[in-house]
Amino acid sequence: MKIGDLSKRTQTQVETIRYYEHEGLLPEPERTESNYRIYGEVHAERLAFIRHCRSLDMTLDEIRQLLRFKDDPASDCGDVNALLDAHIGHVADRIRELRALEKQLKSLRERCCDAQLAANCGILGALSRPTDDKDSRESPKSHVHKSHLAVAGNG
Repeated sequence: MKIGDLSKRTQTQVETIRYYEHEGLLPEPERTESNYRIYGEVHAERLAFIRHCRSLDMTLDEIRQLLRFKDDPASDCGDVNALLDAHIGHVADRIRELRALEKQLKSLRERCCDAQLAANCGILGALSRPTDDKDSRESPKSHVHKSHLAVAGNG
């Protein structure tokens, strides 16, 4: 099948398929005489595996490691267990970050209970003041997965 067919079949954008190829997650497809990429069932199955891992918020490095084990079925899966345990830790960290973010947002929301002039809005006023050291240590600064970024880079 051509890349467009694989894209439709797996509901994956063509650019994403090419990116996974570039990253070495998908094997290079064979090419026709006119240089079109031809994908097979192996590509569709591997892409389904990658997409399932991504739906579990796994990084490309984590997926790459899992694929190495998948490609070597005779290997011991103890490292697979360790990788999943580490990923569970990342998820737990993210949940803590999101709970802290929710607490911070609720606290901010309590600063303005009624609709009024924007000049008197407690939320806008609070957002205009710099955060103190306590806030920046205890509260997440962004929606970026800090626990994953430190380990895996982009994903």
